[in-house]
Amino acid sequence: MNVTISYGTMRAEFSGDAEEVLASVNTFLTKEIPGIDLARSIFVNYSLTELVQMFPETIKMTPEGPRVWVANNKLSDKEVVGLQLIAAKIGHGTGRSHTSAMSLSELQSATSLNPKSISSRLSELVKIRYIEKEASDTGIQYRITTQGIHWLNAAISKKTKRPQQT
Repeated sequence: MNVTISYGTMRAEFSGDAEEVLASVNTFLTKEIPGIDLARSIFVNYSLTELVQMFPETIKMTPEGPRVWVANNKLSDKEVVGLQLIAAKIGHGTGRSHTSAMSLSELQSATSLNPKSISSRLSELVKIRYIEKEASDTGIQYRITTQGIHWLNAAISKKTKRPQQT
């Protein structure tokens, strides 16, 4: 008897007589599955679907690209910059943008914020690890981190009185 078990990215094969295989499969499932479920409970990686569900009122896809869509000025410059980087991540995930990172000039063009203000906010956000700064062949690029997404979700939830997505 041959049995192959696939669970997520894990794969195990068992062969032998029926009793041996049954015992091996049972041992494998008893040992591995609770550990996998436990590990998943502490692993955070926001999917494209989760990002879209978190920010349906504040991020929109437009012909000009992914944009922060805010009717009033309730958001701080930090939040607008973070949201624009999440919009870029969503745009990249949907194939509407070639990258999930943005330069200072791209952020300024997309948000219409003062470049000095954007630069200061980026510096603050990089320092607290909500945004990553990376050098590329086209210059310095900024990308939102998972921790930054979590912070922004909590901040926007408080301001819009919507339940925080997890």
